[in-house]
Amino acid sequence: MSRYSAGRLSPIRRVADLKRLRDEQFDVLVIGGGVTGAGAALDAASRGLSVALVEARDLASGTSSRSSKLIHGGLRYLEQLELHLVHEALTERGLLTSRLAPHLVRPVPILVPLEPASPPARVWHRLYYGLGVAAYDAFAGVFGSGRGMPLHRHLTRDGARHIFPSLRADRITGAIRYYDGQVDDARLVVNLARTAASLGAAVVTSARVTGFIREAREVVGVRVRDLEAPGSPEIEVRARTVVAATGVWSDDMSRMLSDVGVRPGLRVRASKGVHLVVPRSAITGDAGLILRTPTSVLFVIPWGGHWIIGTTDTDWELDRSHPAASARDISYLLDQVNTVLDRPLTTDDIEGVYAGLRPLLSGEADSTSKLSREHAVVEPMLGLLLVAGGKYTTYRVMAADVIDRAVRRLGIDRPSRTDQLPLLGADGYEAAWRDRQDTARRHGVTAGVVEHLLERYGTLSVHLLAMIAAEPELATPLTGAPEYLAAEIAYAATAEGALHLDDVLTRRTRISIETPHRGAETARHAAEVMGDALGWDEAVRTREIEHYLARVEAERQSQKMPDDLTADAARLGVPDVRGYAADRGTDLLHVDL
Repeated sequence: MSRYSAGRLSPIRRVADLKRLRDEQFDVLVIGGGVTGAGAALDAASRGLSVALVEARDLASGTSSRSSKLIHGGLRYLEQLELHLVHEALTERGLLTSRLAPHLVRPVPILVPLEPASPPARVWHRLYYGLGVAAYDAFAGVFGSGRGMPLHRHLTRDGARHIFPSLRADRITGAIRYYDGQVDDARLVVNLARTAASLGAAVVTSARVTGFIREAREVVGVRVRDLEAPGSPEIEVRARTVVAATGVWSDDMSRMLSDVGVRPGLRVRASKGVHLVVPRSAITGDAGLILRTPTSVLFVIPWGGHWIIGTTDTDWELDRSHPAASARDISYLLDQVNTVLDRPLTTDDIEGVYAGLRPLLSGEADSTSKLSREHAVVEPMLGLLLVAGGKYTTYRVMAADVIDRAVRRLGIDRPSRTDQLPLLGADGYEAAWRDRQDTARRHGVTAGVVEHLLERYGTLSVHLLAMIAAEPELATPLTGAPEYLAAEIAYAATAEGALHLDDVLTRRTRISIETPHRGAETARHAAEVMGDALGWDEAVRTREIEHYLARVEAERQSQKMPDDLTADAARLGVPDVRGYAADRGTDLLHVDL
């Protein structure tokens, strides 16, 4: 069986994997389908262990789809002299761009504007930031396997405004340009999970852990509820080691053990980060920006035909599944970015808004921006490992650390090898990109279509092109989102584990944040394509559309609210679609094999 076939997360595969959850005892069971959980499942499977991954909602449905879309070393960690974090992150950035996922992680230029000041202060600012960025380059090149990232360059004011004409001339005296990596965070997580599946891991989403199975004082498994079949009994899943990679839900895992007096060993604090998406035409520039603000670092990052502006950094103690952006968050971001733009942005420019929660290890700091981005692995009870903290860029290190602990307790000597393991779609990517014109001619599509697919699927693009050849109507652009093809919705449903309309419009594609209508005009077309792929009847299609539209409206309302409390209340007006699928028009997801 090919890697592609073995890593196909189809509805039939979900049925088979549910049966495996009931019948097998696994070496490692991972709870959490974010970047760390998917990375841990891949690390364990690549060592030859039997692995299962369960996720209550969708892959990357939490923090891992709501980041700044950057794979970066962290200039502010360099400034704080956390050199080991910078070294670690830049090493991972180099691996992702050169070997593991070059189809998903690519260089993006970023400007560090130098503010007006007295002549001595100008010299000091350029020297200070210049040395910092030079050290960043040195860490990447000498210590970080940083191939593929150009070196930094100093720019005059005219040079900076040539690259970024929207910069106000009176707010800068020059700039320094450096490079970091950009990623579609949700697509990377899907590729991690599929690569783990290709190595034999059972991957099941819409599978909520409701409790641990204990024998004496050892965790030997978990109880799982299938949210796609809410009337069915819970599944008992047995495992020699359970790994909880649940991010801001880590404290929930600890509370499940509180009845036996087990201390959690770590505490996680949630920090809300809000991002705005505006059209590329709203700002004129060919690079990103990094700006200092009173409470956080602000990025303005090019994202295809859009800009991503973020982020905030504030405590969040409300609903963690659907963190809400308030009018105050949006106003803060607009105020900060408008200090350097020659044409101020308004709320009318905003196409999309999204909010995510960073899982920070709790400490004594009053502000979340001062908490460490380091990670920790603890074993609060025999058989249960918790991994938390860290940052998206270093997911692979976190995954390797927790699985190192797992194999030690299993008495196995198998080191991690994920630094040598390309993700699905990465093999042959450079040659595929070089030959994209020939590929387009052979398949009768434009070179732009092939480039779009290669940048999202890598060499797996051939499978989408084969789907289009078999069903030419799948080449149709989606209504309201013409940069995406119908084939991408069908592929998400049949190969990437998408179960609901929200999965494809919010994570497999980014239509929910890249269009002014937030995907509302695309919902009907996408539901038709997805329904055909999954066998939905008209009632299910209608319910999926209604739920999605209600979710969009709830988010719009929350973004008009003045503070976190009122925004959270507005967003919670719509329940999660998972758990409401009892009348699905096919029994495919429920049958026993």
